[in-house]
Amino acid sequence: MTKPDVKRVNLALQGGGAHGAFTWGVIDRLLEDGRLSFDAISGTSAGAMNAAALVSGMVKGGPEGARETLHRFWRAVARLARLSPIQGTPFEQFIYGSSLDLSPAYALWDVATRFFSPYDLNPLDWSPMRGIVERIIDFEAIRTHCSQRLFVSATNVHTGKMRVFSDKDVTADAVMASACLPFLFQAVEIDGVPYWDGGYMGNPPLFPFYRTTDTEDVVIVQINPIERRQTPRTAREIMNRMNEITFNASLIGEFRAIDFVNRLIDEGKLKHGGPDGYKKIRLHRVAADEALKELSASSKFNADWSFLTTLRDAGREQARLWLDTHYEAVGKTGTMDIKHHTRTKVPVE
Repeated sequence: MTKPDVKRVNLALQGGGAHGAFTWGVIDRLLEDGRLSFDAISGTSAGAMNAAALVSGMVKGGPEGARETLHRFWRAVARLARLSPIQGTPFEQFIYGSSLDLSPAYALWDVATRFFSPYDLNPLDWSPMRGIVERIIDFEAIRTHCSQRLFVSATNVHTGKMRVFSDKDVTADAVMASACLPFLFQAVEIDGVPYWDGGYMGNPPLFPFYRTTDTEDVVIVQINPIERRQTPRTAREIMNRMNEITFNASLIGEFRAIDFVNRLIDEGKLKHGGPDGYKKIRLHRVAADEALKELSASSKFNADWSFLTTLRDAGREQARLWLDTHYEAVGKTGTMDIKHHTRTKVPVE
């Protein structure tokens, strides 16, 4: 049997709480398929955790080691969730499904976080997720033996600028900073500088790929919908849509920059390739739009194992469909319609 060609891509992973289990499924299917290898990986928030678990597992056991590490990580998250007071009861899960909107415990917690800061509610800065990250992800192996570039983004609280942690700078602190939602957790201090969730400034950042790898194909796993056709009407729907727009804004800005540079290369106005040239980025997207569009924002905090595995399976299926449709195009042309997401109507006088 002829072994299929292995094509090299860069992988960019969005954040989105428990919805990151969809990304787990995408990665799991891509690793199982074996026709893609990853030169560099960029992640934010839950995407940063997925990225770090992926690289740690690859160092220790190749693709199968990465699959096993990701499974262990999400299984540990589900076990931890059993102790959480905001998880739905079995009855609530039966009636309301994955949503926590009507859970009294979640409603009380949601209200509390709007009136009290994490410095009030959690003065000791207790973070059980840190224990999972430190136990399952081998950061020393990432720093010393990783053959792939790893980038994790966080937002500098003081300056509002993005910081990208790479390779030897990627620690448990960096990953926790990338996932630090300011209404829920105290800012993570690294070298005296406080950081919040990286999603505000780069979800995920793509620019680290341009000068660090020779690969021009970027596969984005996107779990925050860019478009919704329904107008939000409830307070929760409005807040959810505001968060989606905010957490996609920087990514859309990078799409515009890529489209602009690609057009200048096509027109011969910029040099393509070489040490002094520009890369012509071929964008690909595995999106969770259909799989997650009916889920409420509260489901991002639902870490019940059955829900996580449902998201994983949805991610695996979407990755399978993407491979079946677009694998042959990798290395040749982009498969994402950038202009659809960047087109802006400008009034003409």
